[in-house]
Amino acid sequence: MPRKPTPINELKNKNSTSKNETDKNIENNIGDEGEVDNLSQMLASVLSYLSDEEIEEIDLEYLLNHTKGLREWWEHYLKNNRKQIEKEIKQSLSQLSMKDLEKIKNIISKKDA
Repeated sequence: MPRKPTPINELKNKNSTSKNETDKNIENNIGDEGEVDNLSQMLASVLSYLSDEEIEEIDLEYLLNHTKGLREWWEHYLKNNRKQIEKEIKQSLSQLSMKDLEKIKNIISKKDA
């Protein structure tokens, strides 16, 4: 079935809106591609380190310090997932015995002092 003709002024509005949206999508995709490239490089560095047969013990601090952008990514990840971590801790606390809870309380008290 043929479409109803769209008035010219509506076409202009649609084209300008879609062009702005297209520009934004292109900018986001470019940013996403750059992020994917960075993540790919970090993953490659980590896997290269892990697959090195000469390394006897994995040193996470070494990985964080010597893999460009990994520490920043990890800190961002932790910050964004803090709420989930807090929720998981709260849920796990209900499963602990009173004795275990007191131990945790003492550890926290010593750390705060």
